[in-house]
Amino acid sequence: MIKQTLLNFKFKRTDEKLTPHAGATLFTEFMLAFGVKKLIQRIMPSPGSNRGYDAWQYIHPIVLMLLAGGRHIDDLREIAEDKALRESTGMGKVPSSSAVGDWIRRSGNGEGIVKLKTVIDKANRKALQIHEAKEYTLWSDPTIIETEKYDAKMTYKGVKGYKPIVTAFKELPIIVYHEFRHGNVAGVPLQALSHAYELLPEGTRIKHACLDSEFYTAEVINFLRSKDTTFSIVADKTGAVMDAIKRIKHWRELRTEEGILTNRQIGETVHVMKGTEAFRLVVQKWKKEQIDLFDSEPYCYHVIATDRESSAEEVVWEYNKRGQMENIIKELKNGIGMESLPSGEFGGNAMWFCLGVLAYNVFVLKRELILPQEYKNKTISTIRWFFIEIAGKMVKHGRRLWLHVSTTVEKFNLLLHIRKKIMAFV
Repeated sequence: MIKQTLLNFKFKRTDEKLTPHAGATLFTEFMLAFGVKKLIQRIMPSPGSNRGYDAWQYIHPIVLMLLAGGRHIDDLREIAEDKALRESTGMGKVPSSSAVGDWIRRSGNGEGIVKLKTVIDKANRKALQIHEAKEYTLWSDPTIIETEKYDAKMTYKGVKGYKPIVTAFKELPIIVYHEFRHGNVAGVPLQALSHAYELLPEGTRIKHACLDSEFYTAEVINFLRSKDTTFSIVADKTGAVMDAIKRIKHWRELRTEEGILTNRQIGETVHVMKGTEAFRLVVQKWKKEQIDLFDSEPYCYHVIATDRESSAEEVVWEYNKRGQMENIIKELKNGIGMESLPSGEFGGNAMWFCLGVLAYNVFVLKRELILPQEYKNKTISTIRWFFIEIAGKMVKHGRRLWLHVSTTVEKFNLLLHIRKKIMAFV
């Protein structure tokens, strides 16, 4: 006799082809319509034998797994066991977790990363050609992925990990450049900025660059000026910069863009680095909560080097919006799952991170180019809840496949609308 349960139902196994991720099919359809599959098949290395999996057969389930909330290679089992999802997306057989791990390590130590970055670049160029903006704001930031992997190096924060750098646009927040690096790497490559210019279609430009202190170098400033790009870069508080701050005579209260008074004062002066022309220093200062016995300076300072002609307040307000770059990195690390790396080898982790960038860009492109306006600022976790985690049932009727979805009439009509917009890319 079956014991009484707390809730009034019992479990029963079924062989029907059901999926909890019916909405993921539209991400596959978007990748097909946008040409991502063709790029992968044309650019990525071919399998070593006729019986091997090609790159798309590895990348496709990995991207869907990351978009659906998976974090580890072993999570691919959920995709492999989802017969309805595999049949509706034409996925076929999913490689085993060990085969995927071997492919990632092999690709990371071979030419896989260079080839996959080429795929990402070509998809980004197409996106920028479609996007309506003609002027872009450039952001770039290193970030730390803390890990105890065997080859992880000690970072400046005193933890072991890796220190990838990520570059994106404000107006279309796709990742246009990334480099996976060891945790002890110092400085940033100029290519993190220059690569973005190489992707721009004719008739567009990068109007402004908003950057952190890692980019406060004469090389970066001169490069941006050569591209007719204005800049706002956090300045290192070197002795020369502090001397310039001491010469500021006029300070005024700083207000927010909404007119709210802050606890800071603002002032500005002119400064020059060796090898550059003069630029402005916009300085915020506020009193220290506690005076250091070994430091008589009563104020804290935040300094922005800029060549913008707007007011000092407007420079600060614009720079504060750069917090969106932190959201991009947060989406990549937490939303897509790049805070967790699968390999004990640098090359394998670099390849995994590159796959995460591809998955992130697929998400952003679909959100920005396909979804209705009210979803433009939604995170991957919200989009996952609304548009991926939808129950579906695969049914064959005649020669057609039907994916029956369990949702409201409003959401069903929205799914049909999204699919129609996807088909416009074919």
